[in-house]
Amino acid sequence: MNDQYKSLHVTLTDCFDQAAKGKGKERHADDQAFEDQPIMWIEKNFKSFQLGQAVKKVHESQSLEKGAAIRELRGAVVYICAKIISLQM
Repeated sequence: MNDQYKSLHVTLTDCFDQAAKGKGKERHADDQAFEDQPIMWIEKNFKSFQLGQAVKKVHESQSLEKGAAIRELRGAVVYICAKIISLQM
């Protein structure tokens, strides 16, 4: 491996591990192919970062315990508020 790109390789490997083995697999995979997971259908249906993040948080909240679900839903509200503010600017 080219030492000039070692940090990039490590970072991308860590990202893959999180998606395939960590939080991504635990919260999102639901035994689906990557292309069928929320990260893909949210982008297809919501052409906005704020709205996409809000939908992602709503989706995640459905599989969490009560306290964690409430935190995710509060985050979704903040993203929706950010979208409203950006539309008003």
